[in-house]
Amino acid sequence: MQTANDFSFAPRRFVVCCFSKRLPCRLAMCFGLLLSHGCAIVQPPSEIAAPSQPVPAKPTTKTSPPVQTKLPQTGEASWYGAQHQGKQTASGNIFDQARLTAAHRSLPFGRKVKVTNLANGKSVEVEITDRGPIAENRIIDLSQAAAKALEMLESGTTTVRLELSSGP
Repeated sequence: MQTANDFSFAPRRFVVCCFSKRLPCRLAMCFGLLLSHGCAIVQPPSEIAAPSQPVPAKPTTKTSPPVQTKLPQTGEASWYGAQHQGKQTASGNIFDQARLTAAHRSLPFGRKVKVTNLANGKSVEVEITDRGPIAENRIIDLSQAAAKALEMLESGTTTVRLELSSGP
């Protein structure tokens, strides 16, 4: 007749039973399991399966908002140059810091805008080719050539007025 104690779990008896017989074989199996578990964790990201549902992309500042900006507009301007040289703009053009171009959040691509530096009265006509600026307190990012024409290279920013260009 068996008692209830015969079916109870005895940790010491389990350990002795498992490791006293065929110890090398069991150690090799444990070592193999540890190695294979480590290999599964250290897979490069390209080998990991992609999620079944596509993750929606975050909206960027390069999209055109539905509301158009009314000109004239007054606010802070900044400029960008060498770090963007040769890169594609939101309009599809290649950025050239030597051209008179600018980035604006909502003005249409190709629009010519007269930009006047209110600190010194200098003006330049630029073409909108990109979206920006990223900084919330700015209304336009100018190419390096446009910033040079407005004499704002050293300061980096200045207050400007944007108006529709009178030219073609």
